[in-house]
Amino acid sequence: MTTQPQLRKTAMTFPEVDEHSEEGTEVFSVRGEEFASITKEGIVRLRLPSAEAEDAVAAYPRAERLVHAGSTVGFQAPLADVDGQHLWSLVMTAWKHRAPEQLAAGLDAIVASPTRPDSELPAGIGKVATRALAVAGLTTLDQIAACTKAELLALHGVGPKAVRILADTLADQGMSLR
Repeated sequence: MTTQPQLRKTAMTFPEVDEHSEEGTEVFSVRGEEFASITKEGIVRLRLPSAEAEDAVAAYPRAERLVHAGSTVGFQAPLADVDGQHLWSLVMTAWKHRAPEQLAAGLDAIVASPTRPDSELPAGIGKVATRALAVAGLTTLDQIAACTKAELLALHGVGPKAVRILADTLADQGMSLR
């Protein structure tokens, strides 16, 4: 069962996301463009390209298309029905769909190649954690040292093992988490 904190954690992973409430609905936007929301009743709404919205509706029995002016603009479903792994993919697709082209292209570059040959981050944290840190703009040990353990763990894809490896790497360099 996927929860509202999981949705928030996933949505807030991406660059330049703002969160606000509108009449009991939590709304996530990128540069003023809404890409995800959740109602007080637990219905998640994602702004997606038409084909992806249709695929998402087909994947969940209680899902519905979001329609504006006769066109499909996304999908909605009870958040508890949405698989957590699929949620990540859907939220990323929604973010990329609503983000400015240049900002979305930056994310595409990170996803295509999450590690750089000159990266200071230890390979042992894994590709998923490396990608999550890169999406959050954390690509150097100095940037990692400016974070708390809780801040790192709040990033979707960064787990206790990755934080432990990062803390050990920082200690080897005479640094520590904030």
